[in-house]
Amino acid sequence: MSEMNHPILEKNKIIKATIISLLIGAALLVIAVLPAEYGIDPTGAGKLIGFSKLYVPEDPQANNLAAIASNTSAQTIKLEKAGSGPNVERPLEADNPPPTTQLNLREDETKVIVPAGKGIEFKLNMLKYGKMKYEWTTSNNEILYFDFHGEVKQEGEVKEVYFESYTIANSNNMVGTFYAPYEGKHGWFFRNNSNEDVTVYFRLKGQYTL
Repeated sequence: MSEMNHPILEKNKIIKATIISLLIGAALLVIAVLPAEYGIDPTGAGKLIGFSKLYVPEDPQANNLAAIASNTSAQTIKLEKAGSGPNVERPLEADNPPPTTQLNLREDETKVIVPAGKGIEFKLNMLKYGKMKYEWTTSNNEILYFDFHGEVKQEGEVKEVYFESYTIANSNNMVGTFYAPYEGKHGWFFRNNSNEDVTVYFRLKGQYTL
């Protein structure tokens, strides 16, 4: 059997090889990894060579949607939450004929603050068959519970106000058009279940008064 003799590297050569490896690794980090993975190109070499084209920035909207989809804290809303209870009769004023003249068209941008742990209403006065476009968003995309509803304007004082719910949900944004089914106050009830105040920003265009 023949005996194998392994070469023994000198200490200086090992140190030199280690330093060269570190320099090559650092160069690859700056030229290739940072531009391609993180969009950081301090030397411009990543763009020159083409590594910068491999970087795909994250979509913040997609992250928001993912956060919304993963929000399982909101309770399921049942049909029984919509509108007045069964013991509140629909008033006769709901069937009044529409006026011959609608309110003047107007546009507004406004905001309301929903205090932490509390609810608040924001309503508009509209005539029967008045029209409106609306948009609202929340600060920091906070999710709020809301009930978009309307109350019939009644001639006399009533013990319990009749109202109908148009939409109830948990959301950070809503856009739509609205066609008032009767004269009265129409708008949103918001409830903030978080520990921080939330601002709701409105854009409105239609036949209403604030």
